[in-house]
Amino acid sequence: MAAVTMRLPAVRAPLGSSAPRGGEKHLVAPGDTITTDTGYMRGHGTFVEDDKLIASVAGVVERVNKLVCVRALKARYNGEIGDIVVGRITEVQQKRWKVETNSRLDSVLLLSSINLPGGELRRKSAEDELAMRDYLQEGDLISAEVQSIFSDGAVSLHTRSLKYGKLAQGVLVQVSPSLVKRQKTHFHDLPCGASVILGNNGFIWIYPTPEQKDDEAGGYTANLEPVPLSDREVISRLRNCIMALVTHKMMLFDTSILYCYEASLSHQIKDILKPEVTEEIVLEARQRLLDSEG
Repeated sequence: MAAVTMRLPAVRAPLGSSAPRGGEKHLVAPGDTITTDTGYMRGHGTFVEDDKLIASVAGVVERVNKLVCVRALKARYNGEIGDIVVGRITEVQQKRWKVETNSRLDSVLLLSSINLPGGELRRKSAEDELAMRDYLQEGDLISAEVQSIFSDGAVSLHTRSLKYGKLAQGVLVQVSPSLVKRQKTHFHDLPCGASVILGNNGFIWIYPTPEQKDDEAGGYTANLEPVPLSDREVISRLRNCIMALVTHKMMLFDTSILYCYEASLSHQIKDILKPEVTEEIVLEARQRLLDSEG
């Protein structure tokens, strides 16, 4: 007979005001009137009817000067040039790889947009095309940067830097792209002993922090050495902390993840996803963020 876990109601801890400095966020549902002022320009997620600007999706109203758009609360990834993404190779084609990046269409990584092993810079030859599967094959996870956007909305990637390339051992967490905060860098070495790549597309990669950067590999050799138990425990705790933050719809960035990790240290890893524990550590992390902003 399976064990049953019984939970008693607990008093919720008080929390300081979390309203943004600019006031409450303006949330709208499809069909809601955003404004009747005809001086505004229509952006994504809106349409005009009877001189009214109306929302076509559920989300947060964003205004940039006279441009009004609605950022959907939950949507597929829409690529922007310069974004950092984590993706999975789905197909090897002629001079290109197809990559799953959580967007409407498969992304493309061209053979001409990669560094050769060892960082060698030269024109790609027919021999390189025959050896494509030696570099990347179906199922491989990679980190890359968005190079351009095709007219149909598909994303073109590149890995022309030694910090991009094949991902070796770690854990992949898939979240909504809207929860990943845009920052100057999305590669973070956390002080707890693990590193994260916060992909703008909602794919998050958690892996042991490497002791030294291997620049000779060119990003195509995977380290398959056994991962110590202590590192696996840190990665598992980080993964559960990220899922706890996602449950409460909190933005994901290095500070919020670290605060949540530190708040979870008094609990066992398997208990972090229990509703009352999740709420406790997320409230503590949120309060620390509010205190640091204040």
